[in-house]
Amino acid sequence: MKTSPSNTPSATHIAFASFIGTAIEFYDFYIYAMAVALVIGQVFFPASDPAVQSLNAFLTFGIAFIARPLGAIVFGHFGDKVGRKATLAASLLLMGISTLLIGLLPGYDVIGTWAPIALCVLRFGQGLGLGGEWGGAALLATEHAPVGKRAWFGMFPQLGPSVGFLLATLSFLGLALLLTDEQFKTWGWRLPFIASALLVAVGLYVRFKLVETPAFAKALAEHSTHATPIKPLLKKHYQPVLLGSMAMVVCYNLFYTATVFCLSYGTKTLQIPRVDFLQMLCIAIIFMALATPLSAWLSDRLGRKPVLLVSSFLAVLAGFSLSPLVASGSIIYITLFLAIALFLMGATFAPMGAYLPEQFPVAVRYTGSGLAYQLGGILGASSAPFVSQLLVERGGLAWVGYYVSAMATVSFMAVLCMRETRQSSFN
Repeated sequence: MKTSPSNTPSATHIAFASFIGTAIEFYDFYIYAMAVALVIGQVFFPASDPAVQSLNAFLTFGIAFIARPLGAIVFGHFGDKVGRKATLAASLLLMGISTLLIGLLPGYDVIGTWAPIALCVLRFGQGLGLGGEWGGAALLATEHAPVGKRAWFGMFPQLGPSVGFLLATLSFLGLALLLTDEQFKTWGWRLPFIASALLVAVGLYVRFKLVETPAFAKALAEHSTHATPIKPLLKKHYQPVLLGSMAMVVCYNLFYTATVFCLSYGTKTLQIPRVDFLQMLCIAIIFMALATPLSAWLSDRLGRKPVLLVSSFLAVLAGFSLSPLVASGSIIYITLFLAIALFLMGATFAPMGAYLPEQFPVAVRYTGSGLAYQLGGILGASSAPFVSQLLVERGGLAWVGYYVSAMATVSFMAVLCMRETRQSSFN
């Protein structure tokens, strides 16, 4: 099954298509994270006190992470059986519809208990869509990559989250500058959700112009795909799924501790104005965006494992800096912690665009890499804001830092047990 050269997309198109989807889907995902930290509890759980509101809101945040592995299995099934292109379009569409409906969903004061119930259902839909996104985007990039540049090509879907987060932060920052607190709570927070529909339309247009990746086209031509990819994956490749998921823990934990938890703690406990904290996050996310290409470039030259081991070890140390820097209440010191955490997030995240797909043969690669990635989300992110909130209430801020260090240690040990794959075959 060959594609004529005239129909083959350029490297720029492939890179942009792999980047734009993850940017849009993570924008959708992050605007919910921002809303959780700022307003979801007040709109959908108004009957409880502020602390319980925060915990309930953080629980709805975690629902999507439960759905993401299921999305990885469902979309991975079709991605490994039918093709990468159509599956990527479907995951983007599901995510976009769920996000738009969250923006249009009436609050508790209008429809009562149906509001949080519907919110949980739509949040689950977000998780399903995102569960199918990353694996396909990573394969789109890496299965088109030339020899020796797989991590560099795999870096483009890894750039999407930092750009998506920056767009999400800027949208909420703009609302904070233009609207009063009452306007923001009443209707302003919904605007980023509704605006995502336009971004999804752009992403779908770009992706429908793609062709199938060479590696999967070859598998189809040789009839080497599986009727049910999850079966051979769990039978023969369960170890890289488990190790890969634990290797991803540090990325997720760093990011959601530094953004969702710190945003909530900074604005509510330290009384830092919302506008100021969002500006601090905008500065910090630049460090994540800078670390991503640097780490990918290094992993093509030095290997995935050395880069990931060093980055994870530094993340262990970074956990001990959380309490003294954040508890200081200083804008400069808190921004420094956010920048350190997000820089290390980018450093541990970038090589995964190539490293996880390289762990699996082509016939189960979409399902395997996507499932490992999303299971890492459950372990490292789904409960991170919730656990951090409990720790800070019962033990103090230092325990949140210990939690970050412990999660980074888990990833360090997992990477240590994984095989280096830089020179491995990818067909």
